[in-house]
Amino acid sequence: MEKEPLTSSRSTSEQTRKHVILCAQTAAEHRGYDILVLDVRRLTDITDYLLIATGTSRRQIHTMADEIDRLMEEQGEYKLGIEGYDESRWVLIDYGDFVVHLFDLQTRKYYDLESLWGDATRIEWDEQQQQFQGRRK
Repeated sequence: MEKEPLTSSRSTSEQTRKHVILCAQTAAEHRGYDILVLDVRRLTDITDYLLIATGTSRRQIHTMADEIDRLMEEQGEYKLGIEGYDESRWVLIDYGDFVVHLFDLQTRKYYDLESLWGDATRIEWDEQQQQFQGRRK
């Protein structure tokens, strides 16, 4: 009896990429800025992608986190954990294959994940992303 082939990791990776891009678009729709999607697959086995975004207030960071989580649940993607929601200086939402980092400006500058993951490949997630770049000075 012939076995059916297992689902390739490529299709899983494509689905993960689609989900992280949807999260980036959702952050942008809710006024997040300086939004980066990083492909870290060749750098770590912990996760495949990181999304990094900045919000201007606790309420906005909450809204981004809530809307991202709502959208992912609609896609059948459920968070494994969330940290920092009450303080809202750095909200981390772990979906396993990707991790969402939502920062206030001061905390993002302090931790500087872009430099920490400087060897990661940046994913072009939206043609319009340039309008959201450069606000972080």
